[in-house]
Amino acid sequence: MKPSRPLYEREPELAAAARAVDDLCGAQAVGGLLVFSGEAGLGKTALLAEIRAMAADRCTVWSARGGETVTSVPFHVVRQLLQPALDRFPPDETRALFGDWYDTTAPALGLAEPSGPQPDPQGVRDGLDFVVARLASRLSHRPLLLMVDDAHWADGESLTWLASFTARLGELPLLVVQAHRPQELAERNASYVADRDAERGSDGQGATTRVALRALTPDATAELVRAALGEHADDPFCREVWAVTGGNPYEAVELVAKVQDQELAPIEESAGQLRELGASARGSGLVARLERLGTNANRFAWAAAVLGTDISQELAATLAGMSSAEAADCTARLRDARIVSGFDPLEFVHPLIATAVYRSIPPATRTAMHGRAAWAITRAGLGAAAASRHLLEVHPDDDQELVAQLREAAGQHLAVGAPEAARRCLERALEEPPRPKDRAVLLYELGCATLLSSPPTTVQHLRAALDMPGLDDGLRVDATFRLAAALAHNNQLKEAAISLAAEAARTAPGPGLMRLQAAHFMWEGMQATEDDGPARSRRLTRNADHLKGRDNAERALLTLRAFDAMLRGENAQLIVDLCERALIDGSPARGLGWTDSEWGFELPTMVGITYAFTDQLDRAESLFGEAVRAFEISGWSGAHLAFAHTLLGMVHRRRGRLAEAEGFLREGLRLADRVGSGLPVHWDAACLLIDTLLARGRVAEARKIADRYHFGPPYPSAMVLPDGPCVRGRLLLAEGRKEEAIAELEAAGAALEPRERHNGIWAPWAGDLARALADDDPGRAAHLAARARVHAERFGTDTAIGEALRCVSLFAPPEEAEQLLADALRHLEKSSSAYEHALARVDYGVAIGSHRELARAQKQAMACGAEGLAARAQQARASIRSAE
Repeated sequence: MKPSRPLYEREPELAAAARAVDDLCGAQAVGGLLVFSGEAGLGKTALLAEIRAMAADRCTVWSARGGETVTSVPFHVVRQLLQPALDRFPPDETRALFGDWYDTTAPALGLAEPSGPQPDPQGVRDGLDFVVARLASRLSHRPLLLMVDDAHWADGESLTWLASFTARLGELPLLVVQAHRPQELAERNASYVADRDAERGSDGQGATTRVALRALTPDATAELVRAALGEHADDPFCREVWAVTGGNPYEAVELVAKVQDQELAPIEESAGQLRELGASARGSGLVARLERLGTNANRFAWAAAVLGTDISQELAATLAGMSSAEAADCTARLRDARIVSGFDPLEFVHPLIATAVYRSIPPATRTAMHGRAAWAITRAGLGAAAASRHLLEVHPDDDQELVAQLREAAGQHLAVGAPEAARRCLERALEEPPRPKDRAVLLYELGCATLLSSPPTTVQHLRAALDMPGLDDGLRVDATFRLAAALAHNNQLKEAAISLAAEAARTAPGPGLMRLQAAHFMWEGMQATEDDGPARSRRLTRNADHLKGRDNAERALLTLRAFDAMLRGENAQLIVDLCERALIDGSPARGLGWTDSEWGFELPTMVGITYAFTDQLDRAESLFGEAVRAFEISGWSGAHLAFAHTLLGMVHRRRGRLAEAEGFLREGLRLADRVGSGLPVHWDAACLLIDTLLARGRVAEARKIADRYHFGPPYPSAMVLPDGPCVRGRLLLAEGRKEEAIAELEAAGAALEPRERHNGIWAPWAGDLARALADDDPGRAAHLAARARVHAERFGTDTAIGEALRCVSLFAPPEEAEQLLADALRHLEKSSSAYEHALARVDYGVAIGSHRELARAQKQAMACGAEGLAARAQQARASIRSAE
């Protein structure tokens, strides 16, 4: 419906909107983002109403509005946008529309009860992207227009989704129109503003138009005054209206309405009364006007302000303590006074009015009304989560029922992917306060709620929980396990191991102790440096080698033992046997799966990595494929899914499918970039991508990745997959920076040798250092290569032996070198390492001067996607032709 009064001096804004709607409805159906910003009262809402009317005949228009009192309600704006439309679909059609995202995303929209693991917030956002994209495709005959007013008061969950979703609007036949107050948005949602700024500079951003609204000029204000009061309104009077209101359209309209109410003549002699009338339209003047409507109307307005948006007249009546008839009378009076509009639900005419009314309520009364609202919502069966925004406003009063409600609400928020809302509830419950015996459990719950969003906060709360009585033995073990995970995610692996050791020392023998010991071994071993790695490995061997894998604690220790043995380069067949004992029919046991929270995803990850570096690539690929599916089904599409793609990229790199590896690794980085920066998965994905690009011969691109992700010292406290300094040394060698490369590789060896980590495929420092020293120190180089061969033969995989023989051949006489390379080829032909096989064939072809072997090598290199190696083979073939 069109607004009842015209818009003044908004021709540029309306023209921008008309262009955006025309683009959306044109043959190409070009979507985009249209943002209007301006201070309160400048006409953003009226402008959006005009755009809605403009698009109504051609578009499907869905709208939502933020509210000052509902910023803590997760997905409030998203639900307003989508729920009414989705409610019209039959249940089976709704489920089909959501596809695999139903269990993850439908609960966030209030369309289904939560089920399954706690969803990752990023997964919920991805599900929303999927659903809205499908809706946009379905509605291509009437393109979708989403309108969000007062976005500065949108809940954090909706704002975060809008930030990511609007970055890809260029791909969809969908237009988003958003209006906000810039200062409030910047103050309340600094991270959202930063995200939008970043997206403006990204290649993925769709068409974006930003328009800042300005106050009206004196001429436009005079036009507005005369349209309402008549052409006889003189210039001094109109000028004074502009001066009093500052050209603010809302204030000018309200002031003119007051002039009409007072039957004031619009002439210069009346201009002196305008300032007093203007004050009555806002702030304390508005409050005085409200009071003149009577006690009942005032109390009803207070109740409406506490409820915020989509105000139920019945609920407001209950809150105000009046009958339905009295509420109807109050509604009529407030509507006549231009304070509220609509019938049921009600809305305040303008957010400025809602704010003024809410802030006029005496603090004690306002708090009591929030408490009564929570009671009424709970009594209506709407649930603890719905009541929680009111419970957050109640003053602490040692109310254990309120503590219980807030804990219940936190659980409901977590179940729909809103950990920040859960955190607010639990922090407020702590202020109540809970009973002393419950405080530790509440801190534990708070620590669990913040694990994904803020590891440092989790550390603080879990340490506090463990330092006080109240946790039973099972919760103490779980709290310590999660504390260690949070410390590890916060780059504090040593502290993680110390915490686990301390708790293990006070834990009685049993499954809990074994869980702590397993986690202790894991985080000790994952450190980039440790004091006595061999001693830890010996303890782990004693604890694990005799185990059969009868329960998950045994399987965890077997996994850790296998991973450690792989890094040490022990016999590969022994390592594979350990892995098989850690699994059930080739898959993780129940409770040790990819999304099981008791043990975490690290253990199945370690099994898969161990397989990948023991030439069991089919098994590794199968496990990591399961990881992708499990994370996608559970909506864990943040760092978890990024890591799963990274792991699949690693498998393809080991297979020599370099183009596929690059694709998976770049996708892993893209997914990780959405979550944050400097995460462990960034290090792993960047390391593997650099290694893959070097294998492809694209050194400059590898350097760009290294610079973009700050790949180099200082390295994180956790080990990087594969060994980070080794890969950086390889990059420096490829760039011709030999002295720097030698220093980096020597440092890598100095860190790995004392820990007895001799796997030359995971950490190929010795072979690369031998090549770097070949000209300047051939004796030392040959010694390094010979030792690497000894370790490779002890390890026993064809890839390790083949690579070691290839390196040793560099320092052997020609005939012996030919035989060594032939042996290397024989081993690598039996492996799945196609790139290393191609490398050996190039070396062998050069060594024997065989045009035929080099042609085969060139073909193999091209099949791997190793363009640089193929070019080297081609050059070698050309050299042989020249010699002939």
